[in-house]
Amino acid sequence: MSSTMKIYCKNLHEYIPIAGGETLLELAARLKDRLGDLRPICAYVNNKNEPLHFQVFAPKQVEFLPATSAPGHRVYVRSLCMMLYVAVAHRYPGMRLRIEHSIGGGYYCRLFRASTPLPPSEMPAVTAALHEAMRELVDRNLPFERKERLTSDIIERFREEGLNDKVQLLESIHELYTTYYRLDGVVDSFYGALAPTTGHTSVFDLVPYKEGFLLMAFDRNDPQRPAVPFPQEKMYEAYLDYLHFNDVLGLRNVGQLNHAVDLNRSAELINVAEALHDKKIAAIADEITERYRQGGARIVLIAGPSSSGKTTTTKRLGIYLMTNLLSPKIISLDNYFVDREKTPRDADGDYDYESLYALDLKQFNADLAALLRGEEIELPTYSFELGKRVYRGEKMRLDDNSILLMEGIHGLNPELTAAIDERMKYRVYVSALTTLSIDDHNWIPTTDNRLLRRIIRDHKYRGTSAVETIRRWPSVRRGEEKWIFPFQDNADSTFNSSLLFELGVMKDYGEAILRDVPNDVPEYAEAYRLRRFLSYFRQIGDSGVPPTSLLREFLGGSSFKY
Repeated sequence: MSSTMKIYCKNLHEYIPIAGGETLLELAARLKDRLGDLRPICAYVNNKNEPLHFQVFAPKQVEFLPATSAPGHRVYVRSLCMMLYVAVAHRYPGMRLRIEHSIGGGYYCRLFRASTPLPPSEMPAVTAALHEAMRELVDRNLPFERKERLTSDIIERFREEGLNDKVQLLESIHELYTTYYRLDGVVDSFYGALAPTTGHTSVFDLVPYKEGFLLMAFDRNDPQRPAVPFPQEKMYEAYLDYLHFNDVLGLRNVGQLNHAVDLNRSAELINVAEALHDKKIAAIADEITERYRQGGARIVLIAGPSSSGKTTTTKRLGIYLMTNLLSPKIISLDNYFVDREKTPRDADGDYDYESLYALDLKQFNADLAALLRGEEIELPTYSFELGKRVYRGEKMRLDDNSILLMEGIHGLNPELTAAIDERMKYRVYVSALTTLSIDDHNWIPTTDNRLLRRIIRDHKYRGTSAVETIRRWPSVRRGEEKWIFPFQDNADSTFNSSLLFELGVMKDYGEAILRDVPNDVPEYAEAYRLRRFLSYFRQIGDSGVPPTSLLREFLGGSSFKY
């Protein structure tokens, strides 16, 4: 070991002596009494997320992170995923595990014998056996051994294990060395840190669900017990629909996508994905029209979380309704924000624009009632520069064949339009439900897709830096959890706004913006993680993305006015 040096521990706000080569895990053990209730699962080292296996050889700034933090939770879930894979490998050798996406508060998993899905009738017994095997791993408190070897060696090892999805990805990204993990004799790769030992991930559950099961981590409100699944039937159906679409194209993961790009299939992927969007929006328009002709559906409420593409979806839906001989009128709920000084505050004291009560509900309902009576109203426009509503002489009246389209995050909240007869309303939920996976054991979080969209859009149209957008994102997410997600199953239709090719197109845009995030700010950790994530994708040029594409809302070049 080298001589003693000092690191700055951000948790304690002081410098701590450390021997060269000492791991963060050893340091955390030394500081256990001083860290109090904090049980680290990973750490920020110079504002970069690192596992506790990290060895310190030079002065650093270190911040220990618990599993309840956002990066800690990602580490916790990744570690559970490896434990699950090890359990499958030991209890059911030769069976293929696929962790497909998040749903119902957990992570949807399926098992396959060769290419045949395991029947749902077998799931209760299988999940019970896998739960037992994972519990045994926890009790043994085994280390997640972090290794690094030549990528060519790892490719051969994964090929021997039948992990062809990982082989294809590694062959496509051309890294010289690859980091992987070993647990109880089983190897796997994860694109981020894992916990030090299996004892750090003791709270979990496996719950049979549909054709597979849900992997549940701890409850965010009570970390001592597993989270309980909640129903998301319509979201599940939307996911399933797009997964079938991916299967037809033969594109389930990033390795396959990169291979398709190498074969010059980018134009085909763009055209097919855009055609699917057209088809889905047209189908929703037809259903709305049918209800309209039956005496209902005078108001269409389009809702969804931040950067889901609500605005473009609304405009495209309006076009299809026009082809059905209806006259759509569009209102953005954002224009009904209260003046900035009246905006509610969140727990951090920031303006809570995600709150329902950030809207002037009284004025909104008065205008809505007037429109339904056949009266003319003057529409407001919210000026973000001034922090208040302004009126610019824009008038609106509903005609005999008019249909009102209202776009905003609260569209599915019953309180927004409580005075309106339910028969008059049709609700559409829009979200970017990413169905592409990195590989069988690593999915692409929907939130990452949306955050990248928002970073690019805010930088281009609002002059907002990536630092500001990343800093604001946790507040946005808390608002979504409270004000949007609880109402998503109220929707009559769910529209998946994700595009199979979009992360390849956003790659260059996102990386350029994220590189400007300085490494001496806390937001650097997230910027670095997103850059690393984008590095797995082949670049796809945006020249073939049509001006009507939803992606143009974020990249620019749209034929729609925003």
